Parts: sequence; C-alpha cells; structure tokens
Amino acid sequence: MSNTPESSPLLRVFGAPLRYLQGPGAIHQLGAQVASLAPSAALISDRFVLDLVGDRVAASCKAAGVRLSTCEFSGDITPAEVQRLAGQLAQDKPGVVIAAGGGKGIDVGKAVAKVLGAHVVTVPTVASNDAPTSKIFVLYDEQHRLLSVEHMTHNPAAVVVDTDLIAAAPVKLLLAGIGDALSKKFEVERCAAAGGLNIYGGLGTQAALALADLSYRSVREHAESAIQAVQRGTPDVHLESLVEATVLLSGLCFENGGLSVSHAMTRGLSAIAGTATSLHGLQVAYGLLVQLTLEEREPTFMAELRGFYSRIGLPQDLGELGLARAATDEEIETISRLTMTAPHVRNFPTALSAERIALAIRSVEAERTR
Repeated sequence: MSNTPESSPLLRVFGAPLRYLQGPGAIHQLGAQVASLAPSAALISDRFVLDLVGDRVAASCKAAGVRLSTCEFSGDITPAEVQRLAGQLAQDKPGVVIAAGGGKGIDVGKAVAKVLGAHVVTVPTVASNDAPTSKIFVLYDEQHRLLSVEHMTHNPAAVVVDTDLIAAAPVKLLLAGIGDALSKKFEVERCAAAGGLNIYGGLGTQAALALADLSYRSVREHAESAIQAVQRGTPDVHLESLVEATVLLSGLCFENGGLSVSHAMTRGLSAIAGTATSLHGLQVAYGLLVQLTLEEREPTFMAELRGFYSRIGLPQDLGELGLARAATDEEIETISRLTMTAPHVRNFPTALSAERIALAIRSVEAERTR
C-alpha cells in the first residue's frame, strides 16, 4: 500500500469509520444515518443485491426524509463503469452514496462517491471481507486484471451491518471472511516488527496491535458456532461476535496495523489457474500458513492451527484452494515471484526472496500430504 499525503512516516496514525451499527434489522436504521449526513442519497449495487435490499433501503430513507435514487452496477469495477455510474448521478448530485453488497458492490460505491465528492455509507450483505470499513477500493481493467488500489479521502461515514442478511448468505462467504480476519494478528505483528507503514502512510499504533489480537481471539472462539448459526439461517451471539471480528476489527487492523506475507500471497495465487478464482479470504488463509512457515513457528502451534482449519473447512493446500493436481515447480515459482511484487511483502522482520517463499510453499504442501 502506498503512502498517502495525509501523514508523515514518523507519525502514528489511526483511522476508522465515523459510525458502525451491527445487529438483526440494522438496515432499518440506515435512513437515519444517511439523513444525518445529507438530504439525498444514491443506492448503488448489482441487480441481485438491489432485489435483496432495495425496498428496505427505500423505506428506511423515505421514513427519514431522504430523497433516494438507484443505480445498477454491472459487476465490473472498471474506470469506465465508475464514470458511467457517476454520469447517471451527475444531475441528482446525491450527498451520500449507499454502497451495498459484497466486496465489489462496496468498492464501486466508494469509487463513485469519490468522483461525486459524496459521503459513503456501506451496507454489506455478506461478511466475506473487511471492505465495508475501509477507505480503499480496487479498480480493474477490461480484462479483469488489477489496475490500481485507490483511496477515498476518508473512511466511510457509516457502516450498517444487518446480521439477518449475513445469516442468510452462503456459509462459504463467511468462511472467506474468517480466513481474511484470521491472518490480521500475525500480519500486524510482522508489520510492526519490521517498522512498516499502515494504509494511512504512518506507523501503526498500540491500538492496532490490541485490536488484531482481539480479532484473532474472537475468530477462534466464535467461528465454529457462528458457522452453525448461518447454517440455521438465524443470527446469534456467536455470529454477532464473529461478524464484528471479520468486518469491523479486521478492517481496523489492516488499515491501521498494516499487512504482510499472507496478503502478499494473493498476488501470486490470483495468477494460477485453479486458485485464481478462489475467494480472497480463502487465498489469505492459505497465505497465512506460508507466512507462519516463514516465521518458523513451532510444530505444535502449526498442528493446532491446522486442526482449526480442518474443523471449519479452510484450505490447507493448493488442491483445497482449487488446483486440480499437485502444483508444478513452475507454478510455485510463479506464485513466489508475484508475491514478491506486493508492497506489503516488505513488512517482515527478515529479508524475503522468491526462493524463500517457494521453499515455504513446498513445506506447506508436503505437510498436508503426511
């Protein structure tokens, strides 16, 4: 992640959304949150999500006296799509963009809001990632390749997480959120040890380290029961605690504490047929095993963590991540080489190389076959 002009590398910097609301039926509070920011808003999402939450968003905004318009997102976050959506809203000039859906739906709303100079309120319908709390968004080219990581001026003004929606989403999406959140403790620790910078271009804080530890403990304590809650389709205290970890805590951790090898691995894993289509959080979960191998963690620690992976269904090798056969030397070398191109791979106390990462991958793969 590149530095932003708002800070000096010598300063400790902490950022966050202005307001976070979570619980069953939270979407009914959306209108009041929007009304506190501006009298008009635009809901941006894909057709599936518009059908899922559009009426509830409209009713909540109407009750709060907010004028609402709606734009349908095509599904591809390209500069052209962002400009198309912004063009549709140029005359209305909404003061708030309501970004609803999964990672792409949230990101396109942020991108359009930046063009319009509007506030952002995010409404995640899944807990598969921590995009709802973050100020960054990702753009792709027309061939679906990563184009750039962009920054809003500020984090979202509000995040509204309705856990009735989360409980109704597929378990695999929650599992991706677990994988994404699980790594943050170890990535933030490595970044701090290496003196790396956070998303704001400053040094991490003690708060970031504490939140990363809390996020990990919460995931480990609540994940298994939360998965059962989603299988039942009904939120409970375990799902509430897990969602707070995967959406709020995980987001605060990565922006304020920084990332390391686990997330750097997604650069390589996204380039290999089979693993490329795996959900981001599942790639990160595999990347965590590689990072911990590079850290030379004790065998007992690794065995206990792998047991947790087995119980909930996180991938422990490239086959479980989608590769149909054993990885070739060329594939492992490609993953390792591209991992080294990610800026946060530098957030590690010792110097890494593609060769070291390849050895760690081979170790992870060999461990799974024992």
